[in-house]
Amino acid sequence: MSNKITQEELENYLWGSAVLLRNHIDAGMYKQYIFPLLFFKRLNDVYEEETKKAIEENGPEADAWEETHSFVLPADAHWDSIRNVSSNVGKAITAAFQKIEKANSDKLQGIFGDGTWTNKKRLPDRLLKDLIEHFSSKTLSIENCPEDELGRGYEYLIKQFADDSGHTAQEFYTNRTVVHLMTELLKPESGESIYDPTCGSAGMLISSIAYLKNNNKEWRNVSVYGQEINALTSAIARMNLFLHGINDFSIVNGDTLASPAFVERGKLKTFNLVLANPPYSISQWNRAAFESDKYGRNFLGVPPQGRADYAFFQHILKSMDPQNGRCAILFPHGVLFRNEESSMRQKLIESDLLECVIGLGKGLFYNSPMESCIVICRSKKEEGKKNKVLFINAFNEVSKEGVQNYLSDENINVIAEKYTNYDKDDEISRLVSADEIKANNYSLNISLYVQIDVAFGVSDDDRSLEENYREWKSVAMKARESYKLLNSMLEVQNGKVQI
Repeated sequence: MSNKITQEELENYLWGSAVLLRNHIDAGMYKQYIFPLLFFKRLNDVYEEETKKAIEENGPEADAWEETHSFVLPADAHWDSIRNVSSNVGKAITAAFQKIEKANSDKLQGIFGDGTWTNKKRLPDRLLKDLIEHFSSKTLSIENCPEDELGRGYEYLIKQFADDSGHTAQEFYTNRTVVHLMTELLKPESGESIYDPTCGSAGMLISSIAYLKNNNKEWRNVSVYGQEINALTSAIARMNLFLHGINDFSIVNGDTLASPAFVERGKLKTFNLVLANPPYSISQWNRAAFESDKYGRNFLGVPPQGRADYAFFQHILKSMDPQNGRCAILFPHGVLFRNEESSMRQKLIESDLLECVIGLGKGLFYNSPMESCIVICRSKKEEGKKNKVLFINAFNEVSKEGVQNYLSDENINVIAEKYTNYDKDDEISRLVSADEIKANNYSLNISLYVQIDVAFGVSDDDRSLEENYREWKSVAMKARESYKLLNSMLEVQNGKVQI
C-alpha cells in the first residue's frame, strides 16, 4: 500500500501547523517559525530515506559514504534528537539549525532565519512540543511527497499566509496566476539563465521551471538567480527552490539598487530571462548614488526620489542578455503616464527596447483594488516589431472566486494569444508605431491606444460603494492625465490655449 501523501492531506497538514500558532503570534509571523520547521523535517526525512536506500543496495557501510547524501545532517541535529527534548526546546531547535547551517555552509548558510525560538513567552515549551509532534505525524520523504507535491503544498501555505495576514502578504507573495501569465509570455527555454532582482519567495523563478516541466523540456540545466532585501523572505526563497527540487540556484539577501549581487568584471551579470514585481513607488532609496551609478543603470535618466520604479526598470534592462534577453515586469499603471518620468519614457521608446504593454484588471492583489500592468522588453526585437509597441487591454480578462480575483487558464490563453499574434489589431489589442507614441508626448497610457471599458464587461454591478468609489477615482485620475497631455499638445501647437 502506498504511503504517498495526497495534496489535500498535505495542505491540511501544513495549515494545521499554523492553526497551532494562532492566539500566540501574529499571522504575519507564522512564516518565521513554520517554514524553518517544515524545512528541517524535510531535510531529516530525505536524509533518512537516502540512508535506507543506500544500505539496502550496498550494505551497512554505505551509511558512512559521503556520496550517499546530497547534504550533511549532523548526528546530534536529527529530528528525533529535538523531538526527545523535554525542556528548553527552543534552545535545542536553535542549536540544531546552527549545526546544519555550519555543516552545509555553501548552500544552507542562514537558511533557517533568525526567529526568536528561545522566547518562552511567545513560544513556550508546550507549544513547540505540539508543533514538533504535529510535523512528526507524517514522513516527508521524496517517495511519500515528491518535490513538486511538497513544493505545491509550500506554495499553498504561502498563499494561506497571504490571505490570513492581510497587507503584509505582498512583501513575499505575488498572485500566482499573474506570475503564470508572465512566464507564459516569456516562454523559458532549456539551458537559459533566469533572474528576479526582487524575488520575494522565488515564485517567479519556480513558475519558470514549472513551465519547462509542463512542456516536457529539460529543466535541470537552467540556472536561476534572485536577490531579496528581506532576510527572512530570502531564506524562504531558498527553502522554496530546494523543496521544488531545484539545485542550481543562487539567492542573495541584499538591496538590489544599492548593492546588486550579480556582477562580473565590474559590470552587471546579464540573463536570458528576467521576471520581476519590484516594490511599488518606494521613496526610501539612495537617489544621489543612482545619479552616478557605476553600472550605468541611469541610461534613461534618474527617477524622482518619491518613486524608484524606473530605477528598478533600468536595472532590469541592464540585466538582460544583449543578444537574446527579455523581461516581463509587473508595475503599477502610473509608470505608463506620470509626468515626472516622461523624459525616461521618451528614451525608452527611442532605445526600442519596449515590446508590449498589457493592462491587467482590478483586484488581482490581496487587499488592494490597484490595477497593474505588465511591461515586456527585449534586447533585440524581431524585424517586424522594431519601432513598434503592442498595447493589450486585458482589463476584462479577470475571473472571480469569492472576494478574490484571479486569471483563469482561459484568461491567460486569451492574453498570451494577443501577444503571440503581434500584428493583428482587434478590439483589445493594437500595434502602435513609435511615431504615434511620440505624438502623444511618449505617454504609454493604454487608453490612448486601445479602448478601455470601465464597465468591467458586466451588466449587473454587484460591487460595494467603496469599490465603485475606487473605480471612479481611478478613471478620474486617468482622465486628468489625459487632459494634461492634451493641454500640453495644444500649447505646443497653438500657444497657451487651455480647455
